[in-house]
Amino acid sequence: MILKKWDNIPENIKNEKVKEYYDILSSKKINLILKRLFDIIFSLILLIILSPFFLIIAIAIKIDSRGPIFYKQERITQYGRTFKIFKFRTMVQNADKIGSLVTIGKDPRITKIGKKIRKCRLDEIPQLINVFIGDMSFVGTRPEVKKYVDKYTDEMKATLLMKAGITSRASLEYKNEDEIITKYLNKGEKVDDIYINRVLPGKMKFNLDYIKKFNILEDMKICIKTVI
Repeated sequence: MILKKWDNIPENIKNEKVKEYYDILSSKKINLILKRLFDIIFSLILLIILSPFFLIIAIAIKIDSRGPIFYKQERITQYGRTFKIFKFRTMVQNADKIGSLVTIGKDPRITKIGKKIRKCRLDEIPQLINVFIGDMSFVGTRPEVKKYVDKYTDEMKATLLMKAGITSRASLEYKNEDEIITKYLNKGEKVDDIYINRVLPGKMKFNLDYIKKFNILEDMKICIKTVI
């Protein structure tokens, strides 16, 4: 089922604000079905086309540093469900245990090949697997770790009505969020506090607006803008 009945939605994300967005999505069921079909077809096509690049990047990662090829981390998607997100590993092994969950450009945990992969966003390619199996969509709110989702306001929880996405308007507008974080780091603020108080609210404005204006054509436009 693309959109659960309101009574079946987890209690921890149900509130009056979320109900407003739920009603909007309820009127767009055909677009929601088309969105899932688009995700399945194009993720499969891209996985086949990009398979040679998977192999090349995998070899480069193994040569560059010790550790697994893929980095898997628990994130939150539709209805607050936890899933394992796939990325190419761009940091030293167990990096999430020796630093913040937010990464900035000059983070010393990033490997040599990781810097090049991250610069071109190639580390995100394995998320096509998440899209194909239904954990994610091409377009949607970037999946956060639970500690940040726990900080969501009642209205922000509306983004959990849809699957997390690889890209979004928020991702495009905040493609240089490293600069914002670095700016306030230099003022003595902590990374997690900066993200929660200064970055997340701004990104969520775009994510909530996306739900209001959601349609499959808008998704396609965002995908094209992301590639460009």
